Amino acid sequence: MHSTLPVQQEHPERPGPPAGPLETARRPGSGGRRGRLAALDGLRLFAALMVVAYHYVAFGSGVWARPSPAVFPTAFLPASYGWLGVQLFFLISGFVICMSCWGKSVGEFAVSRVTRLFPAYWFGVLAVALITYMWPAVDETLRPRDVAVNLTMLQAPLGVDAVDGVYWTLWVEMRFYLLFALIAWRGLTYRRAVGFCVVWGFAGAVAAAVHNPALDQILMPEDCWYFIAGIAFHLMYRFRPNLALWLIVGSCFLVAQHALLDAQARAEGHMGRHVPHWPTTALLTLFFLAVAAVALGRTRRLDLRWLTTAGALTYPLYLIHERVGWLVIRHTAGLVPRYVLLPALVLVMLQAAWLVHRYVERPLSAALGRGLRKAATEIRAG
Repeated sequence: MHSTLPVQQEHPERPGPPAGPLETARRPGSGGRRGRLAALDGLRLFAALMVVAYHYVAFGSGVWARPSPAVFPTAFLPASYGWLGVQLFFLISGFVICMSCWGKSVGEFAVSRVTRLFPAYWFGVLAVALITYMWPAVDETLRPRDVAVNLTMLQAPLGVDAVDGVYWTLWVEMRFYLLFALIAWRGLTYRRAVGFCVVWGFAGAVAAAVHNPALDQILMPEDCWYFIAGIAFHLMYRFRPNLALWLIVGSCFLVAQHALLDAQARAEGHMGRHVPHWPTTALLTLFFLAVAAVALGRTRRLDLRWLTTAGALTYPLYLIHERVGWLVIRHTAGLVPRYVLLPALVLVMLQAAWLVHRYVERPLSAALGRGLRKAATEIRAG
């Protein structure tokens, strides 16, 4: 529930209105700059905190002495929509992956994704497994052989229990990267990106109609709409909005709001109660509007350094917050008032995420990147 889902912004200068073929349209005189989009970092932090609130307040984890609605009579309902942070992550991921891939070969794209995904993830898997083995918080045991498979990030397709429940989203992200690598392999252009969006959307609809498990795994008919819309938003940002891109985004929104009925039913199963559906649609609308504001350049003034730092924390926070947080709650809920415990726990998790980013993710990513680039050079040389 990385992309803080695992997305990293590597932004070119923002181009200007197309003056020629789709592949060559740019905005060289727009005054754009290289760097991160702070507004997207802020949205990533917001999405991560939504997921944290859902797991700590609304999810039926059993770590509180009483059912969550009784423990949090006011906060339960807002927190019960925190699972939607995952959909916001996917939407941002489509935007950022398209941006990160531009001008890169498929090998460079692969190295950038591996170095982004795995260092913090390896640490998260080992740390969560060790902590929950020593101080179990829920009635589940982690077998060493399952932990070992989790290190590959392939536990979902292999039917192995995940070390942490939130890791299911990483398999979704990985499949998106593999699909997007198809156009990175050919060379990413405006024309190919638009074609990719259209073809994936129609293929996803076909997959939903035929209910074929293999097609579902490849085309992700329930989640593809967020990635496709994110790609279209990036094309608006990089070039300019046009009717075709708005039709892609609008179609994705219309399908996604309907598909969320099933996702909400699953979330309600975890919570153990029903909640109104209209806030789900309202939040999805706000997500699309927020990313549209970024795509249209309406958020340029939000160039705040702390947002960039916050964006870097979201992936480690996402990886470690659930089981470790439940453990802390189970062992301290009777000693600390709940409305003191929750904000303190979130602050501690944010600090832990910064430590993971600073002392694990950054140095290990750099070393892994050097090794992979050297290996790629040797492979090309035969």
